Amino acid sequence: MAPAPPAAFDLAVRLLESHGFTVVARNERGDSLYLRPADCPWHLRLSNHARTAKQRARRTDILASLVIDEPRSAEQIKALVADAVRNFRASLARKADQASEAGSRR
Repeated sequence: MAPAPPAAFDLAVRLLESHGFTVVARNERGDSLYLRPADCPWHLRLSNHARTAKQRARRTDILASLVIDEPRSAEQIKALVADAVRNFRASLARKADQASEAGSRR
């Protein structure tokens, strides 16, 4: 049986923490959490809804989002977390490449 969204969130947080992420903020409604690795300025967002264009424009520090908007099995949550971590790391690598390219120009 699929866990209810709060249980799914709890599992997702535990799995993200096992990848080195820490919850650093929660929105006022409590339906979005912001996590990041230690000493990293960039965030991964865990929420029960996708971001709007306005939210994406306002929060440029979010490199990846993990949306759990319906009940999911533990295996599905594990796969979603793995995808989100992979996307976060790929975005982080692109940011590092952009910074090194910008720094090498004269």
